Amino acid sequence: MNMELSRRTFLKTTGAGLAGTTLGAFGFSEAEAAVAADVKPFHLVNTTEARNTCTYCSVACGIIIYSKGDLRKGEKADIVHIEGDADHPTNRGTLCPKGAALRDIVKSPTRLTQPMIRKAGSNTFEAISWDAALDKIARAMKDDRDANFVATNSDGVTVNRWLTTGFLAASATTNETAFATYKVVRSTGILAFDNQARV
Repeated sequence: MNMELSRRTFLKTTGAGLAGTTLGAFGFSEAEAAVAADVKPFHLVNTTEARNTCTYCSVACGIIIYSKGDLRKGEKADIVHIEGDADHPTNRGTLCPKGAALRDIVKSPTRLTQPMIRKAGSNTFEAISWDAALDKIARAMKDDRDANFVATNSDGVTVNRWLTTGFLAASATTNETAFATYKVVRSTGILAFDNQARV
């Protein structure tokens, strides 16, 4: 279909269209209100950003945790979003499926938030305080070390070994923390020491 369009008709049509869109852009239309009503507000507004390390494997990816709630005002901080840290040299913002699901794990109703103990002869776990749990671990380690520490070998050479206990360190730490952990564990005489980053 051929249509005859003069220059004057073209200019009138485009001028009318331009005038209509200009009036709409300046707010003389209900379109803006309709669009604004349907636009979802940005969910990270008024959140606190904290950088951390993913708790899973030995890669130790960087994450950013966003929480709402001002601790200075006595409010409880609630984690609303977790994402990869684009500035982190390990992962550069990417996360594996487990790392991407960290928020769901933090919010999981089955997540343990306190130490649990199952007493001898019992078939159920019961919650105990962190102080009680650490005291129990320290007492068990001290008793085992006192009973099994090897100060000298058969030739009389000082060896200071503790061979009945092992230690597995976490990989999601800084180099400084890993070095301090190594020094503390070795100072007790433990030889069976490993790090999740190497496993």
